[in-house]
Amino acid sequence: MEPIWREMLEAAKAVQNGRQISQYVEAGGVAAAVLSASGKIYTGVCVDTSCTLGICAERNAIFHMITSGEHEIKKVLALMSNGKAGAPCGACRELMAQLMPDGYQEIEVLLDWETEKITTLGELTPQWWI
Repeated sequence: MEPIWREMLEAAKAVQNGRQISQYVEAGGVAAAVLSASGKIYTGVCVDTSCTLGICAERNAIFHMITSGEHEIKKVLALMSNGKAGAPCGACRELMAQLMPDGYQEIEVLLDWETEKITTLGELTPQWWI
């Protein structure tokens, strides 16, 4: 496995910090690290709300990347609350596909740290609707 995956894992762990913000909001159950085309790692945590206005960790990290002036994703790692990697949800996949309609298929996604299972967004989302 490429060493950058370890850097991404450590970056996600550093921000995860699952916590209750208020009786209606929790944050950090999931943390994500996104590697941009420039080689910079952007992180984000999920924010879960009682009224469903929260955000996934992957989209949070992607929005940080966009805010910093970048828009091309190379790799994505989502760290679940149990410490294991997981696949992005449908909404996160959709954002990545819309962000990179001609190249989303090549985005690498870490599915399992222990077995070093890596796939592509194209394999997870083979027939995008647009």
